Amino acid sequence: MTGSGPTDVLAGAFEQQRERLVAVAHRMLGSRAEAEDAVQEAWIRLARHDAAAIDNLAGWLTTVVGRVCLDVLRSRKNRAVLSYEDRLPELLVTVDDGAAPEDDAVLAESVGLALLVVLDTLTPTERLAFVLHDMFAVPFAEIGELIGRSTDATKMLTSRARRKVRGTPLPQEEPTRQRAVVDAFLAAARNGDFEGLVRLLDPQVTWRTYHPQGVMTTVGAAEVAGPVLRGARSMTAVLPVLVNGEPGFVSWGANGKVLGVAACTVVDGRIVELLTVSDRKRLDAMGLPERPE
Repeated sequence: MTGSGPTDVLAGAFEQQRERLVAVAHRMLGSRAEAEDAVQEAWIRLARHDAAAIDNLAGWLTTVVGRVCLDVLRSRKNRAVLSYEDRLPELLVTVDDGAAPEDDAVLAESVGLALLVVLDTLTPTERLAFVLHDMFAVPFAEIGELIGRSTDATKMLTSRARRKVRGTPLPQEEPTRQRAVVDAFLAAARNGDFEGLVRLLDPQVTWRTYHPQGVMTTVGAAEVAGPVLRGARSMTAVLPVLVNGEPGFVSWGANGKVLGVAACTVVDGRIVELLTVSDRKRLDAMGLPERPE
């Protein structure tokens, strides 16, 4: 016999909001696991609260999730052990062979790599204000209450965050055009074509590579092309993939082990951002596709 008491009704109402709340938290935190933890914390707080006193459940839950996420972002920012900018964004890697419908649903749950990198440059309050207002249309007044600022101050904060986001190039081309640029980049690298590589890289391209010792950043087309050519000599197999919906590839070495994962942000026919991961522990945790035959 099933019940339909107040707790069941409340749980049902919460479940109707869950996916939206996870989407909000995911864009704030950049991690699906952390987002689900934040939403679970919201449920715990709701269960302890007088539900009858809540006029707008969706708004109340969004505010609670926002507070939880803000605490996480501030804790992350203040943690001396790990630089905020050096955090590796959560990467969802799928084979780029024309995604099946079920794969589209998975990718829809991911957060674009370029956007994650941009959002990580914002302060915790800027990120929260931008995500809530510009992505989920939460009114400035509600966001202001959440972060302890006036409505006008919140508008200014969001505007500043928006300028930072708009100041960073984001992909505009069709996926097929982006893939063509990445394929040409791979071909130039494997053929030892330095000039060809430079032509495919934005003059101010930024390459972030995550390795066991930390993260290294290289800026400039020529500065990036040289190390890429040296690394390409070790590749014996390459598989085109999507990394958070953006074109990339997985490479393997002569011993059959994965050398790394690369993701590319393409704007106006050139690669403006290159992110690679060669840290074995990180690679093992990604659940990467099998090496092609």
